[in-house]
This record gives sequence, C-alpha cells and structure tokens, in this order.
Amino acid sequence: MAKSSSLNVRVVEGRALPAKDVSGSSDPYCLVKVDDEVVARTATVWRSLGPFWGEEYTVHLPLDFHQLAFYVLDEDTVGHDDIIGKISLSREAITADPRGIDSWINLSRVDPDAEVQGEICLSVQMLEDGRGRCLRCHVLQARYAQGSVCLSQKVEFSPKTLQQKPPNGWFRLLPFPRAEEDSGRNLGALRVKVRLIEDRVLPSQCYQPLVELLMESVLGPAEEDTASPLALLEELTLGDCRQDLATKLVKLFLGRGLAGPFLDYLTRREVARTMDPNTLFRSNSLASKSMEQFMKLVGMPYLHEVLKPMISRIFEEKKYMELDPCKMDLGRTRRISFKGAPSEEQMRETSLGLLTGYLGPIVDAIVGSVGRCPPAMRLAFKQLHRRVKERFPEPEHQDVKYLAISGFLFLRFFAPAILTPKLFDLRDQHADPQTSRSLLLLAKAVQSIGNLGQQLGQGKELWMAPLHPFLLQSVSRVRDFLDRLVDVDGDEEAGVPARALFPPSAIVREGYLLKRKEEPAGLATRFAFKKRYFWLSGETLSFSKSPEWQTRHSIPVSHIRAVERVDEGAFQLPHVMQVVTQDGAGALHTTYLQCKNVNELNQWLSALRKASAPNPDKLAACHPGAFRSARWTCCLQAERSAAGCSRTHSAVTLGDWSDPLDPDAEAQTVYRQLLLGRDQLRLKLLEDSNMDTALEADTGACPEVLARQRAAAARLLEVLADLDRAHEEFQQQERGKAALGPLGP
Repeated sequence: MAKSSSLNVRVVEGRALPAKDVSGSSDPYCLVKVDDEVVARTATVWRSLGPFWGEEYTVHLPLDFHQLAFYVLDEDTVGHDDIIGKISLSREAITADPRGIDSWINLSRVDPDAEVQGEICLSVQMLEDGRGRCLRCHVLQARYAQGSVCLSQKVEFSPKTLQQKPPNGWFRLLPFPRAEEDSGRNLGALRVKVRLIEDRVLPSQCYQPLVELLMESVLGPAEEDTASPLALLEELTLGDCRQDLATKLVKLFLGRGLAGPFLDYLTRREVARTMDPNTLFRSNSLASKSMEQFMKLVGMPYLHEVLKPMISRIFEEKKYMELDPCKMDLGRTRRISFKGAPSEEQMRETSLGLLTGYLGPIVDAIVGSVGRCPPAMRLAFKQLHRRVKERFPEPEHQDVKYLAISGFLFLRFFAPAILTPKLFDLRDQHADPQTSRSLLLLAKAVQSIGNLGQQLGQGKELWMAPLHPFLLQSVSRVRDFLDRLVDVDGDEEAGVPARALFPPSAIVREGYLLKRKEEPAGLATRFAFKKRYFWLSGETLSFSKSPEWQTRHSIPVSHIRAVERVDEGAFQLPHVMQVVTQDGAGALHTTYLQCKNVNELNQWLSALRKASAPNPDKLAACHPGAFRSARWTCCLQAERSAAGCSRTHSAVTLGDWSDPLDPDAEAQTVYRQLLLGRDQLRLKLLEDSNMDTALEADTGACPEVLARQRAAAARLLEVLADLDRAHEEFQQQERGKAALGPLGP
C-alpha cells in the first residue's frame, strides 16, 4: 500500500503591498516553499500594489513535511530582489479544517537570521510508570544549512502531538524568538487557498469492484442513467469538490479507453434535466467540469499549436489599443512621438485596426485547425452535438448544437487561454498592464464569436460596437468550422493511448539547459557549463549540441538515483540541479544542469523525478553542494565519497495536465468522495419502503427508478464497506510494524 500526500496551493492575489520602487509601485511575485525548498514561483505582476496572480499548483510530497511558506518579493532588474514579507503555515494549521484554508493573511517581516538553519533527527517516546508520565528524547543526528552551526535553535511540539503520536524522524530547526518586536509596519496581505490531501492507496485489486460499478454506469442503457452508481456519485458531490473529482474520473475512464462513453453519459444526464436551452452547460456541473478537464488533458498541445504564435506576437509587439473611452489615454501618443495628442475617434480607429489585425489571424488559426484537433476531442464534440440536437430539435433552437460545443471550446478553452496565457503555459510570465488590457479585449471578442454573436449590442459594453461587423463576419466561419469538426469517424478513444497519456518513448519535456560534468581538473567554472539541447522520455534523458544535431548522448532513466537542487554557492550560479546516476559497476556519477529560472528548474526536477519514480535503490541523502577544491562546498568534508549531508526529495513533484495516469490513486479519490456522502445514501435511499411515496413526491421519480437507485446505493455501500475493511487491515499492519520500535534516522 502506497502513502500519498498532495498539497493544492493557489496564490490568488495581494493587496496593500508597500511600494518598493521610486515610481511608487512594486513588481511583486511569490515564492512557494515547502520545508525551505522552493517548489513554485509565480510570474511577476508589473507595477502593481494589488497584484492578481491566480496561479495554482499541486505539489506531491512526503507525508512528513512540516511547513508551507509564501514569500512576496519585488523584482528588480538591477541588483537583488527586495523581500516584502512572508506567510508561514504549519502542517497542523493546514489540516485543522478538512476543507483547507481560503483567506486573506497578513504578511510578516522576514528576518534572514530567523529562517530555518537546519534539521535534527529525534526519537521521542512517551513513557508511563508508577510515578507518572515522562518524555524520553534521543538526539540521533543533526545537519545544518550551508554547514553553519548555530546553537540558539529549537524544535517545538504541541502537547497533543506528543501524547497522540510521539515524533520520530527529521525536524526543522528554528532560532529562538528575538527580544525586539516587529516594527509593526503594514506589509499588506496575501490571499491564498491551500488544501492538503493525505491518503493511503490500496493495491489495484481492492478497487476493482468500485471501478466495475463506474464502468457499468456508462455502458448501461440510457434509461438507467438516473439510477446508476455514477449518478448517485454525481448527486453526492458538492460544487467545491467537482473539479478534482472530474479530473480523476476523466483520467480513470481515459485509462480504460472509455472517456468518450463517460462524457456521453454525463451529457445525456445534463441535457435530460435542462428545460431552457439557454442554460445548457452554463453551471459548474460534473458534466461541465469533466469536459473542461478532458480538453486540458488531451488538448493542451493542440491549444499551444493554435494560439502560441499570435500570443507571442502580442507580447513582443506591446501595441497600445483601447476602445473604451473611459480608459483611453489620449496623451500617450504625444509622450511617445512628441506630436499632438490624437482625438478619441483617431484612437478608436487605430485601436480597431490593431485589434482586427490580431483577431484575424487568431480566428484563421482556430477555424483552420480541424485536422490538428485531437480525434478524441472531435469525437466527444460529435457526441455532444448529436445529444443536444436530439434534445432540442425545434427550428428556433438550431444554434443550440453549435453553442454547446463553442461554449466549451471558445468560452472555456480558447478565450481563458488568451486572457491569461501564463495559466495555460503559453508564456512564462504574466502580461504587463498594457498587454493584459489588449488580451482582455481580444478574449472578449473571441467569447462573442463563440456565443455566435447572440449577445452583441447588449449589456454595458456598448463601446465594443466598432468590432461588431468583424465579429458577425466570423460567426458563419465558426459554424462551418464546428460542422467540419464533428464530421469524424473512428473509435471513441482514437489517438488516446490506454493507461497513459504518453507512451514511454514519447518526449515529456525538452529544451536548452547548461550542462556540466563532475569537476573537470583545471577548468574554470564559467567555462565548465556547456549549452545543450535536452529531451526527456520515460526511457532516456538525451542531449546534443542543438535540436538538429545528429549525434546524441543518452542517460538511461533507469540509472537515475537522485535528482536534487544544488546550492547557489556551489558554482556561484542560480537554478542548478544535479542528476546522480549509477553505472553497472555500482559507481555514482553526477551531472549538473543549469536552468534559466526557478520555474524551469522546478519543472525539470518534477519531470525527472516522475520519470525515475519506479527506480530501485534511490539515494536517501546527497550533497546539495559540489566537490570542488578537494572538499564539498556544502559540508566541507574532504572525501568525495563522503555520505550525503542532506536528505533527498524524490517524492516532491508538481502535478500537471501531463501527469501519467494512476488508476489506483484515481479510484481512491472516488472512494473518499463516496465516504463523504455515505450517510446521505443511507438516509435517502435505504430507509423503509414506506418512504417511497415521500421520495417520489420530492424527486419526481417513479417507483421503478427509486428501486433501481436503492439497489445502486446498496451496491455502493457494500463496496465502501469492503474498502473500509481493506484500509483497516493495512493500517493494523502498519501499527504492528511501528510497535516493533521507533524509526531510525
């Protein structure tokens, strides 16, 4: 049984941040750290004291992490970035509420001397005899950051922790609080969302009955849609849990080659209960969320191919355009060209030309992308088109079948990606305020096209009227595009490999990195790193001088024993990682790779750790420094073969849309969701049959449907009981192992 822990983190926005620049503003970004290791960096929001990031991360990490921290910094183009403040959240604080944390939290001052200085390995026991209880603590080992030993350090545990689960293992050392008080200066606040999910994933055979119930739901006849186990799961799932459940269900059915039937099943249920076609798929139902997550899982390369060229051009050209007279800066042209300020009409005409100049190629790229759209997406849209047409066949509803598809493809896929390219990996950075406004105008236009122009001239944004002729001309092209998009034949899962989104030989990450081998004698540091182009698949990490270079060198992924960060002081360079491999003779070798920024570093670390996850004999510790000048820069040991001075982080990875499928973890999520609604299942569907009349009145269901729902609920409850017993058996085994003695270092 595998233990898993995932931390869902969303850095939403900041407010009332202090100005750090002479202009009276700041250029803030956030670093996210887990136990003092940077796991994410938001993009910089330029010239803002109330920045909005909206960036979301899922970090898979060991169960024994201690603290999550957010550092807000002001980016400077010259010199070091200024630290504005930080937020620290203990593991206990995060787990106090099962729903997690979603709130504004004030930033506190950062004192470099008060940051974590190292770790200590303890074995603690709570003993009890005739004289009462006593605490026995064994200090087994200690290690310090950068090799600096500080005596004024501490480890704190709450009485509840000591009584319920005496700590054993490595713990972070913190300095004692200083006597002086904080200056009390307002540093602003940060809004964050944090949720910790800890689980124990059982062997595959334990989930088989649950998975079979779900598969039966989508393969059964349509008349049983409302009484299937999957229908009950949908009804039990609250809104704030639907996105995570939708992602897991889509992956689960993808792995079984049944994503098409699964989406079709949800579509049938959605259209059957929709009376007004104008509200179809407008809510955040499981059907809407599942289609949205499905597009991200199978369609992100397609999205990049269609939009990235124009998004890059918009970022590079930085053109000023504005149609809203309330937002026009008429003096801007005079400041740039030293000519007189244009009139409002001239500014509108110029902006209209620029907007249509960008919109034209965007629409061309979309309507010309039929052949590049993944077959699985086209088949899902074909099913959607058919179901909606059957449900609303009236002539006055002839556009509904188009709107159902464009609502997903344009309003939930293309338009959001244009609005915030950073969140769809189309850009490494957020747009500056001017480019952000341009993207907003373009996204609004694409939304209007996706709505087939039905809402043009309505609402408060009448200043968009100059764009209306172009938008209306594009609508007929979009209808034709959608007709061609759903004109496809083939199996439901054509183009989607079973069990995994990528075969082992597929490239999961590539790009230029600076490479260095272990210390070459007599070679200056600045010349030791060579620029190489890297490809990572599930089988090899290969590289050459350029993408076109014929000769490639490869490192088998199966040889990797650790993938870790390297201290900046090791080579006086930032964003360096090390890949430690083991050859056939058992000797270890280290390759150093430098990335261009911390986000790229995290992505490569995560990808390499995922690829090498099945490898045996992983290193428990390594050196975060380098062996230079006859000693390790991190711990100053003089032996190259000296044992590592810092533990490895092979379990710390980032979750993203390209993660491989994990059917056991996905089934475990479904099981947890059903547990939350178990009491509701019992109360509503397993009460005495005398309740039938009341249930029929409440739900409008006939007795036959209620009987099928009751039978489905009974089967679900039986499966849940079996999974409960399996979890309890494995927990008893763990407790038995723990009783044999405390863990060593």
